Amino acid sequence: MQTPLKIAVVGSGLVGSLLAIYLKKAGHTVHVYDRSPDIRQINFSGRSINLAMSNRGWKALDAVGIGDSVREIAIPMDKRAIHLVDKLNFQNYGQEGESIYSISRGRLNRRMIDLAEEAGAEFYFEQKVWDVTLSDATLHIGETERGEWEERKFDMVFGADGAFSRIRHRMQRQSMFNYSQEFLNMGYKELNIPANADGSHKLDKNSFHIWPRGEYMLIALPNLDGSFTCTLFMPFEGENSFASLTDRKMVENFFTKNFPDSIEVIPELANDFFKNPTSTLVTMKCFPWTFENKIALIGDACHAIVPFYGQGMNAGFEDISVLNEMIERYGDDWTKIFSEYQISRKPNADAIAELSYRNFIEMSTKTADEKFLLQKKIEKVFSDKHPDKWIPLYSRVTFSDRPYAEALAIGDFQNEIMEEVLKLDNIENIWNSPEVENRILELLAK
Repeated sequence: MQTPLKIAVVGSGLVGSLLAIYLKKAGHTVHVYDRSPDIRQINFSGRSINLAMSNRGWKALDAVGIGDSVREIAIPMDKRAIHLVDKLNFQNYGQEGESIYSISRGRLNRRMIDLAEEAGAEFYFEQKVWDVTLSDATLHIGETERGEWEERKFDMVFGADGAFSRIRHRMQRQSMFNYSQEFLNMGYKELNIPANADGSHKLDKNSFHIWPRGEYMLIALPNLDGSFTCTLFMPFEGENSFASLTDRKMVENFFTKNFPDSIEVIPELANDFFKNPTSTLVTMKCFPWTFENKIALIGDACHAIVPFYGQGMNAGFEDISVLNEMIERYGDDWTKIFSEYQISRKPNADAIAELSYRNFIEMSTKTADEKFLLQKKIEKVFSDKHPDKWIPLYSRVTFSDRPYAEALAIGDFQNEIMEEVLKLDNIENIWNSPEVENRILELLAK
């Protein structure tokens, strides 16, 4: 327990809600502000990508005793189901028993707010925070940006208000504040596969479904009610793009040609396509993440990433794990806590941003590539024989809590080795041989 403070968390999303639980358990008074209505009182749909909870997320939840409550609303996925135009392939994620978990974003957010309220945090919805005074942690709240504001004074403020954070916006006006944002030239749109009449899933429910098509792709993740949340990723402009699909017939023809096995399972395809918004994908980086012992950014507010490694939520939850480690280490020295927190997390946030960007190429293109699939088979065989010498990159990111920066560096080294191995004569036939095993061992020893 720390000396109690009055702390504001701006943002009632996943990271803000979990942070509130941690701060309450440390003995603080916690007020959570959000400009949106209470998500528990509204229908949340139309612009979501289902979450993929993995080890880093579970670690943060289990540490405050709420992991099992979240597991109740999660579905394990132990493999990718790769839908090629003419066949279906499966690719296991990790070792036997290792899975990532599909969770509806809206359902999890509602559960997290309930759990935070049970822990004693107070939530204030439809409260628009327009600014913060950094020096004394005062929030400025009002109906409009140019209207009258009310001041609310705290001992400390955490900005958990997402990629377009108002708290960060104020911090950016300091000197020596580094900031960048980069939008992909593609967006995403939510679609839906409903359950069968008996409530069962139309596709394998323990798979992460991918339709890889190069510059665009479709994914589907299972929900508890038998449905799947689908996400179509496409360029905004160009030949195969959102701009090119302007009427119902064009959408239906596009899916019939490119995702033929999806047509039967997405009955409201055209309706969903034109009803749901097309959303953007952004990578945001900044530094510093803190101001003295008063203000700190956390989650997407300081490191928004694209969703292609399924690590956005997991990385945000890991921020809280690291912050809590610093609290346990430094007690009431918040200046030290904040300093060590941002120094520890910044390189890892940059690393998962890079990995997430790269993983779009893997998901959309390489999962349909025979050479890539052969590489994965070789890695799996070698890893099973030499688990002390080779942990695949995906497992380092997803089934471990070792630093993201370490995973990126080792993954690059492993990829260099595999490029050499794939050059071996007749590799397609000798991939599971002592010759290949010994060559990998030689390259590892260099």
